[in-house]
Amino acid sequence: QVQLVESGGGLVQAGGSLRLSCAASGATFTMYAMGWFRQPPGKEREFVGRVSGRFSATVYAESVKGRFTISRDNAKNTLYLQIDNLRFEDTAVYYCAAGAPTTYYDREGAYGYWGRGTQVTVSS
Repeated sequence: QVQLVESGGGLVQAGGSLRLSCAASGATFTMYAMGWFRQPPGKEREFVGRVSGRFSATVYAESVKGRFTISRDNAKNTLYLQIDNLRFEDTAVYYCAAGAPTTYYDREGAYGYWGRGTQVTVSS
């Protein structure tokens, strides 16, 4: 069992930056690939990016490449999402998720554990 708790969301002006955190507990953190997803208002949840467990290899959705950076601190059992140059369309609830390594990392079904999400609202 893995428990995940996101934090760091809030109201930010367009062009600003934000760093989200996801604290993990209950299992060996390095065993899991960690993903970030987001759900904009009125839309389905979508893949943002993912970082592997042991070597911290990252992959991102095309829509966020260059502005989003995922990292993990295995000593602190914490996952991060740095968002720069925020845009209005980044407004969403952001979720972290943990799962076994897989090539289907952009699919929700690849992750067995989810946090409750943190709201990010970007004002124009």
